[in-house]
Amino acid sequence: MGLFSRREKAKPVVDSKPALSTSQSISSLASSASIKSPIGTGSSRMMNRTSAGTNSSNGPPTPLTPFSPGLNPATAKIDLPRPPDPQLDPAGYLRSLPAVRERSKIVTDKALRNDLRHFDVDMRKFADVVTFVANIIKRDYDAPFTSIPPHGRHQHFAVGGRDRIAHLLSTFPEDIDSTEKCKRMIDLFLVSVLLDAGAGNKWSYRSNENGRIYKRSEGIAVASLEMFKQGLFSGNRSNKYQVDAEGLQRLTVEQLAAGLQSKPGSEMAGLEGRAQLLLRLGRTLAEKREFFGEDGRPGNMLDHILSHPSTRASSVIIVPLPVLWNVLMNGLASIWPPSRTAINGVPLGDAWPCSSMPQPAQSPSSPTFSPFPNTTGQSNGIAPWESILPFHKLTQWLTYSLMQPMQSIMKIQFAGQELLTGLPEYRNGGLFIDLGVLTLKEEDQERGLRHYSEHCQRTGANGIEVAPMFKPDDDVIVEWRGVTVGFLDQLCVEVNKHLQNELAGNELTLAQVLEAGSWKGGREIAELNRPNTREPPILIESDGTVF
Repeated sequence: MGLFSRREKAKPVVDSKPALSTSQSISSLASSASIKSPIGTGSSRMMNRTSAGTNSSNGPPTPLTPFSPGLNPATAKIDLPRPPDPQLDPAGYLRSLPAVRERSKIVTDKALRNDLRHFDVDMRKFADVVTFVANIIKRDYDAPFTSIPPHGRHQHFAVGGRDRIAHLLSTFPEDIDSTEKCKRMIDLFLVSVLLDAGAGNKWSYRSNENGRIYKRSEGIAVASLEMFKQGLFSGNRSNKYQVDAEGLQRLTVEQLAAGLQSKPGSEMAGLEGRAQLLLRLGRTLAEKREFFGEDGRPGNMLDHILSHPSTRASSVIIVPLPVLWNVLMNGLASIWPPSRTAINGVPLGDAWPCSSMPQPAQSPSSPTFSPFPNTTGQSNGIAPWESILPFHKLTQWLTYSLMQPMQSIMKIQFAGQELLTGLPEYRNGGLFIDLGVLTLKEEDQERGLRHYSEHCQRTGANGIEVAPMFKPDDDVIVEWRGVTVGFLDQLCVEVNKHLQNELAGNELTLAQVLEAGSWKGGREIAELNRPNTREPPILIESDGTVF
């Protein structure tokens, strides 16, 4: 069976992965493409992530998950607050959700003109990406594709066809009400997302519950769930199923390493950075009581959201998305490393200088220097903030993921979900490189390969499949991420056009395209092109707090 062979949906998805082969080509792609397919057998489809409500023959049946798509009515439209004026509050603007798409458009427009600093752009190849993603969607879901869930952390917990979240919810006593169940899921999802940076090629996790081995995002999901069920993140002896300030602040690197099974030969990349991130989270939860309550618990944000004056509660609870975004951006601001870009002393989080953005006359030339920490002055008519490109990838991933339990358990509707962007990370971004839309320029390719060689010498890593490597704040990475945001928007539009007949009047949201197409497609094409490491086409020397 080839990459786009139809999977048999009546059969369970199992955890075993087919061997990858590049010996047979895909005939269903556009004629200009020359992509090779792996060969799979039976229903063991490569990288299929089972949607909710499925059962695996390898474990007990689980109840229909409350996260199944289609359980919630269409989100109501309400007026949303405007983002801060960047001329008056540049830090506030760059920390807002609309700024991500608006600022990335500048880089994307340059890409459409093939005017990027670090990449050559061939938009003739964009049709190949559309076809590739559309075929993956058709392979894994039945038309009109209404069963595709929105992108979120929940699907990772269902690896292997068993919905572990639904199973966990079914084990809680009857006296645990919906509010407490939702708080517990918020607690779990938040910690799991913050741990969900690239785990590295060496790391794997053997489940304590079924003995199976998992890797990458799904492995981190299973590991975080099992740590949560053990009470590792709780300081409350009467409730181990929670995350709170006390539990996190007493967490050690050694405990986290043991929980994640990070050890020689199976080291998790950026372990120290992840541990420090959780320790800072613990301090933040204790300090931000207006969001997280007296016991410093992430799930208490539910109380804040429900009592917010902008929340509308009648027959249906409607929450403006910026209310949740404010909790995550302002409530969690201090968890990010202090070295991140700042304006007037205000840390911006996942926002970086980019040479493809408008530049003040005296802008620093270093691609890794975070400029303008304490200035708002203008030169040559361009303000310093204009050179900074915001992404807030982990915060957006949190937003996508935390909406799931609130929508499904509490029946909350979030207005303004269209403000969220595609996630600028290496799977989504790698898709456009591996399929030829973006090509790293020769000078940057050489620089990245030197960095990779130095990394291998420093860490003792074996360069099985060599690829250029950069740090997260390198100008190459920042430009790549900016283009990825814009290209994902365009991909969503073109995939809907491509699937118009099958959609039968429906329309896929960006969150559904991310879930069923681009994220999965980026991972699969990476496995085809680099079967030994399955790494992206550009490597990122991660500290465990960005990707």
